[in-house]
Amino acid sequence: MTFNALVFDAYGTLFDVHSVLRRCESFFPRRGAELSQLWRAKQLEYTWQRSLMGRYAPFSTVTREALAYSCEALRLELTAERMEALMAEYNMLSPFADVAPTLSRFASFKKAILSNGSPDMLQPLVQGSGLQFDAILSVDAVGVYKPSPEVYELAVARLDMARDEIGFVSSNCWDALGAKAFGFTVFWINRGGAPLDRLGPRPDAILKTLGDLPEVLR
Repeated sequence: MTFNALVFDAYGTLFDVHSVLRRCESFFPRRGAELSQLWRAKQLEYTWQRSLMGRYAPFSTVTREALAYSCEALRLELTAERMEALMAEYNMLSPFADVAPTLSRFASFKKAILSNGSPDMLQPLVQGSGLQFDAILSVDAVGVYKPSPEVYELAVARLDMARDEIGFVSSNCWDALGAKAFGFTVFWINRGGAPLDRLGPRPDAILKTLGDLPEVLR
């Protein structure tokens, strides 16, 4: 496998979406984990549904709507103040511990983020993390969410490389398989030991952590 660039998913791959749990728990004692899980599930579900309906809305809107739904479904009181505080958590999600060391190992590669996140969420998140990338690419540019092929084409166009020059890294299986169907060489970071989704394609490698990315990719 030889590459000139590595492209990373952001949410769940570089940044822990469940680092919102502590704030959720502070507002809703003993319900924080439940809220965090449903919020993430509805967030993803809404991206797929909006893509199929042709009714794109920025990820910040989707995330806000998913939070409102989740609190109503769980019968949790979501005040305006709580809404804004929980949304702010998405701008300062914690990177996983293996992210910075892994990125430093591939200093000679071009590195990019390709994310469902909207620019108003991604920019403060990456800036606050101190992580460095050559490009931060958002689905906002094409108005449709992953795993649409149009999204993965953004990396090819922005990096000015062929598909086979790009290695794609994601912890979301559906995203990894969407990238594989597009033509990238794909590393699925399967932190939870989940079974492979039955969608046809298979990732080129299944790894337990980001730190397991092979040393030699050229």
